[in-house]
Amino acid sequence: MKHISRKIVLGCILALAGLHASAQEFKVGIVNLDRIFREANSAKSAQVKLEQEFSKREKEINDIAAQLKTMSEKFEREAPTLPESQRTTRQKQLVDQDRDFQRKRREFQEDLNSRKNEELQQVIERANKVVKALAEAEKYDLIVQEAVYVNPKHDITDKVLKSLNASSGK
Repeated sequence: MKHISRKIVLGCILALAGLHASAQEFKVGIVNLDRIFREANSAKSAQVKLEQEFSKREKEINDIAAQLKTMSEKFEREAPTLPESQRTTRQKQLVDQDRDFQRKRREFQEDLNSRKNEELQQVIERANKVVKALAEAEKYDLIVQEAVYVNPKHDITDKVLKSLNASSGK
């Protein structure tokens, strides 16, 4: 029994040694997508485009919120002195206006998120093309976009950003 377990241990050690030798030839790169989204010119221009596209609606939503708040505060001040019927009517109006506001805000947020996803997807597609070209040019075996820990010597985000920004400037 001991003889068999020694052979297994010896075999595992030899396999690990062989794996270690071949691992030195394996070239890995890591790309930090968060940095791409923050620092790439195409991502920055997408953000500006979204801000321009949605700024008017956002201002309208904020104006409605401020108006609703003012009306609510006014109602709270006046409610004790109002007759029951007026109090109920104004309270119902406030509830209806708040419901309408919540709906508009939700629609705005859904539209914004949808457009943001579209724009970010375009940035990802451009970045993936750059990563693929870089992988082929520099003979990488594997490039990973998400990792828990990255040794800085494997981080190629700067190369990707440089190439991506150069290609977006053309």
